[in-house]
Amino acid sequence: MSRGFVKEDDQEEIPLVPARVHLPEGVTNYVTPLGMNELLEEKQKLIDEKDQLEFTNENEKRIAVNHINAKLQLLNNRISTAKLIKLEDQPKNEVRFGAWVTLKIGSQTKLQRYQIVGVDEADIAKRKISFISPIAQILTNKKVGEKAILKLAKGDRVFEVIQIDYTP
Repeated sequence: MSRGFVKEDDQEEIPLVPARVHLPEGVTNYVTPLGMNELLEEKQKLIDEKDQLEFTNENEKRIAVNHINAKLQLLNNRISTAKLIKLEDQPKNEVRFGAWVTLKIGSQTKLQRYQIVGVDEADIAKRKISFISPIAQILTNKKVGEKAILKLAKGDRVFEVIQIDYTP
């Protein structure tokens, strides 16, 4: 049927849902136990939100439900591909996924502490960096006392591993 014969009221808006944080094709979706709990809590909140929708207009409700369903589809894909890493199984003397790493950065005297986590967990405000970030990649497999160098346009930045910890 030609679009000329469709009433304007029948035009359904396609929900635009922003993609989740990028995970490169072929990269395993590693997640910490806390990260998996956060994904499952996010899923439950979306389900609860969908169950509590109240609209007098059926069209508005349908659009809202479609929007939540689209978010759930992306989230369910992330959850189904997640590979849970138990922090207690990681080698305690090496920087690996899930580690809290205390670093001396360059000539700074103040130490910095970051955790290497999954892409959905990463949040610099919480000092959590993604395992696919350049810093996490250069730190992986390092031991206490070892240095990692990040090549930057304005010169190299040196990170010295001071402490490795896997407790939350």
